Amino acid sequence: MDFSLTDEQQMIVKSTRDFVVNELYPHEKEIEDGGVLRDELYQELKAKAIDAGLYAANMPVEVGGAGLDTVSWVLYEKELGRTNYALHYSCVGRPSNILLACEGAQRDRYLLPTVRGERTECLAMTEPGAGSDLRGMKTSAIAAGGDFIINGTKHFISHADHADYVILFAASGEETGGQGVRRKITAFLIDMGHPGFEVRPGYKNVSHRGYTNSILEFHDCRVPKQAILGEVHRGFEVANTWLGATRLQVAATCLGRAERALELATQWAVDRVQFGQQIGKFQGVSFKLADMAVELRAAELMVLAAAWKRDQGTDTDADMAMAKLKASEMLAMVADEALQIHGGMGLMSDLPLERIWRDARIERIWDGTSEVQRHIISRALLRPLGG
Repeated sequence: MDFSLTDEQQMIVKSTRDFVVNELYPHEKEIEDGGVLRDELYQELKAKAIDAGLYAANMPVEVGGAGLDTVSWVLYEKELGRTNYALHYSCVGRPSNILLACEGAQRDRYLLPTVRGERTECLAMTEPGAGSDLRGMKTSAIAAGGDFIINGTKHFISHADHADYVILFAASGEETGGQGVRRKITAFLIDMGHPGFEVRPGYKNVSHRGYTNSILEFHDCRVPKQAILGEVHRGFEVANTWLGATRLQVAATCLGRAERALELATQWAVDRVQFGQQIGKFQGVSFKLADMAVELRAAELMVLAAAWKRDQGTDTDADMAMAKLKASEMLAMVADEALQIHGGMGLMSDLPLERIWRDARIERIWDGTSEVQRHIISRALLRPLGG
């Protein structure tokens, strides 16, 4: 088993790290202090990311992306994850691969311009009464002639305030199965400003300052059948195709932040002197560093293994769930221990640690909570045995 990186992968890691350090790090304080990603800064950094060839690196070459294999993409995501989320996710766009379901005119209107950085999407699944339970969503899409009438509310919708269109999931019917009546889901592509569709400010968030969330409201919003992404009632299948990749993305960015936190804690353990010696010489600190390093490397190997299996076409939902679960919980532990090693200074905004600590909390919730990931993993263990 060869764990070495290819020359190309080493170049991807270096070029992405250089961009993060030189172009994104300098703006972290502005975002953290003001809580806003200025449009001028957003446009400037986005243009630099496109020029650097880092934009839409997750998308296939045939649609204009970089066409990275999954392992290379994870390495790239890890480096981006070292900085503020609004800076790396908004400015170095990675369009949702759910857009690869676009067909015909949808490709020219949505997919291709998004890959080029000319348009930006947001994804709307979560509702006030339906978070992890996607089948429980109440936003409805009722067929009316050749159109659909959409009503309902979505919330926690990331960066919808500067998106050009939404990928919306709505209940379009019902079916009866072994678990009773379940909603059929259909995905739609809807432009911002469409009649009957309103975007309202969302909630203030302790994590990821500058990375906004919004509330989307639909009131008798009529869309044509051409707005359907994929097939009618097959939106859940489209969503599942996307969820595996996004969970791996979350896991990879967690690795980058944890690595930065460990680097800061290690340097502090060398520089900080108490009782006449470096604090890293005290077992209470040195053992923390050792545990942090072990957990980080274990999570990294798990994420890379899941990425490798995806490239081989042998990955499962459980592989992605394990990677996301381990990496997100590892980040929480590493961030907390790094802050503890710094003592009171760790809580001060002069250092990025308090941001990393705050930001870590959301990773165990979005894109599937830790409990959802454990459910997926346990189900994969029990089902083959009839459980």
